[in-house]
Amino acid sequence: MKRIYLDNGATTPTHPEALKAMEPLFTQKYGNPSSIHSFGQEAKVAVDSAREDVQKLINARSPEEIIFTSGGTEANNLAVIGAAMAGKKRGKHIITSKIEHHAVLHPCEYLEKELDFQVTYLPVDEKGRVHIDDFKGAIKEDTILASIMMANNEIGTLQPVKEFTVAARESDVVFHTDAVQVAGTMPLDVQELGVDMLSMSAHKFNGPNGVGALYLRKGVKVHPHMHGGGQENKLRGSTHNTPGIVGLGWVCRYARETMDEKVKHLEELRDMLIEGIEERIPETILNGPRRERLPGNVHFCFPYIEGEAILLNLDLKGIAASSGSACTSGSLAPSHVLLGIGRSHELAHGSLRLTLGIDNTQEDVEYVLQVLPEIVQKLRDMSPLYNK
Repeated sequence: MKRIYLDNGATTPTHPEALKAMEPLFTQKYGNPSSIHSFGQEAKVAVDSAREDVQKLINARSPEEIIFTSGGTEANNLAVIGAAMAGKKRGKHIITSKIEHHAVLHPCEYLEKELDFQVTYLPVDEKGRVHIDDFKGAIKEDTILASIMMANNEIGTLQPVKEFTVAARESDVVFHTDAVQVAGTMPLDVQELGVDMLSMSAHKFNGPNGVGALYLRKGVKVHPHMHGGGQENKLRGSTHNTPGIVGLGWVCRYARETMDEKVKHLEELRDMLIEGIEERIPETILNGPRRERLPGNVHFCFPYIEGEAILLNLDLKGIAASSGSACTSGSLAPSHVLLGIGRSHELAHGSLRLTLGIDNTQEDVEYVLQVLPEIVQKLRDMSPLYNK
């Protein structure tokens, strides 16, 4: 049976060359980077080199502005909780949006419940965009931190981050963006964006699982959230995951070299898939904007049927997809993102996310367009809600 992977928004296959780059760090240069002997120093050179690769991908000013983490969730937690704790003497108000990833929402909720911070959760429009007027209007005298994601992980909406950073800087508010879905997939320039902190994760762009990074602009203060060592400028006590860090460095170099080609490839397949679904399946609802979205993201609601049933039927045909964020795919609750853009509970339950990667082809898209309409019609014919 044909097998097609269209869940690259959840995770991506590790590039074979990245694995090759990592292998010597398991078997030859396996020293602890914090050790002073030659084994340790070999590993330290590899870590330092990878740090420079991450720096270059996002155009940070210095490698010291890159803090390695275990992934995007840890980077978000370090940014949100770390900056909040560092700035709490000046104020305890935070701004975020209603459609952030839970790796931002849950730290905000923790700060509210346990440490008496106040959080403003900004609404979004029907395309999933935060409006700059709402952002400016939420800033108060005691606002110390704002965190707005660069692109939504479910519906792919790109946010006008630069507008937010200008407003934040005028009010001396530290600004963080969750760029986990963007880093390595679209061009990123932290100098141009003006962000103070930015989160990324290797496994979202063909790197290994279990490693990510937080860009922390020089001069921005955060408190550590892992104690026990002096690694990563004393912000993350833990022995370095040297092989994973090297893998992250490799995919950052690869992303820089292939960025234009990758974006073009993904956008062509994305548009072909969106247009094909709209042409072949009646009463479909595209979530997010048509163009100002992630290059590989396709997200639809199909009235009258359940998203889980679509996924199971696609899987029987060899197609892997999702109905929302991978981190909440086991939940029966409707997507907070879809509810946030005004979809009803019933519509939110009938959602499908198809996320493309570098290995996908036009033939993959054609196969999906052959199979998906049949699945949707079959499920609708079985639904008591469908007016045939």
